[in-house]
Amino acid sequence: MEKKTLKQRIKQNPALKKAVHRFIMHPVKTRPNWWIRLFYFVYLKRGKGSVIYRSVRKDLPPFNQFSLGCYSVVEDFCCLNNAVGDLFIGDYTRIGLGNTLIGPVRIGNHVNLAQNITVTGLNHNYQDAEKLIDEQGVSTQPVTIEDDVWIGANSVILPGVILGKHSVVAAGSVVSRSIPAYSICAGCPAKVIKSYDFATKEWKKVK
Repeated sequence: MEKKTLKQRIKQNPALKKAVHRFIMHPVKTRPNWWIRLFYFVYLKRGKGSVIYRSVRKDLPPFNQFSLGCYSVVEDFCCLNNAVGDLFIGDYTRIGLGNTLIGPVRIGNHVNLAQNITVTGLNHNYQDAEKLIDEQGVSTQPVTIEDDVWIGANSVILPGVILGKHSVVAAGSVVSRSIPAYSICAGCPAKVIKSYDFATKEWKKVK
């Protein structure tokens, strides 16, 4: 018989799961308790030369994964949250001022996020109109931002979206559908407006 891991045992025991969650997470602030935050240096994986500025809010409990790649930077006033899904940031990536990242999210290498961007893999359930929304829990769909992507300021990347390699998101866009590699999108909801033609080596408008 295969041995269950500690994590599996906790998940399969509702009372134990609730107790462990309460020990780790503050019930009102919905962030790790102060005694958990004391041990960030133990379980948060950070690559060589990486920087997380002091003002960054780190809502990073140990029951999900977080990693920041080599020479990557998380600028001031950001919020990093892996409470409902893993959060991975690759190498040589810059997370600009005031960004909010809520897992499950995977960001590749050489990615640039400008200012005041939200990237979220989380949705609140609302379907039962006879219940309060905050009583219905949440659902998740992973967001993937591939290598060499640039996202303009004040954009929103919604659950389930994949941004392909070397794609560009224009400032102020709301991206609700996946965007192919080597393309530029803009608008609310965002649509592809240009794509790269490797034959002519030009960015061409999409009709």
